[in-house]
Amino acid sequence: MLVAAAVCPCPPLLVPAVASGAAPELDAARDACADAVGLLAASRPDLLVVVGPAEQAARGPHPQGAPGSFAPFGVDLRVTLGPAPAEPDGNARELPPSLAVGAWLLERSGWSDAPVEGLGVGEPLEAARCADVGRGLPARADRVALLVMGDGSACRTLKAPGYLDERAAAFDEGVASALGTADTRALLELDAELAYELKAAGRAPWQVLAGAAEGAGLEGRLLYEDAPYGVGYFVAVWS
Repeated sequence: MLVAAAVCPCPPLLVPAVASGAAPELDAARDACADAVGLLAASRPDLLVVVGPAEQAARGPHPQGAPGSFAPFGVDLRVTLGPAPAEPDGNARELPPSLAVGAWLLERSGWSDAPVEGLGVGEPLEAARCADVGRGLPARADRVALLVMGDGSACRTLKAPGYLDERAAAFDEGVASALGTADTRALLELDAELAYELKAAGRAPWQVLAGAAEGAGLEGRLLYEDAPYGVGYFVAVWS
């Protein structure tokens, strides 16, 4: 059964070494993420699944110990999803950036509370398929927790990655409300086409969460909401 979930943003800039001189700008987001991961640990899960958006080559399951790297972002920093294996698998797929950020958050917290697995989700995956994927996750162990990585719209300001789109603020407001109240129905009703146009990479992972949480009776709390760099970032906990 699903006993807890945390939602965190997934920009590589969340990692101070990547953000460099701009690192302090996301300190509040990092602190909120640390609190969210702490709640996951307090839920005493038997399994933690980290879910995040992924390009084609990185979609699907990633085992504990899977490697990730921030080299594409100019930083010689490697992470593993949960404890590194005694004998690294040279054929293991690299984590997508979203799961690498999740792995960094877990390493930062000193996570040792439960085994960890990853799941890369294709951004085009339709809502019904996302929900179906999510519904299968709680059966993976007696007590399952999710760390769900994803960003809101990238169109909140003129300097945002997707430039300014007047629909972005309302979209993010709806997401923040749904995440803060654990409203699974509202998440499943997010417009996939609009999310794509607004470059909201979190849409599919949030809908996986919605499917996993159906009937779990979890309550939500929003810990952080802001749009630095014109991108909507949210941190929420469901327990």
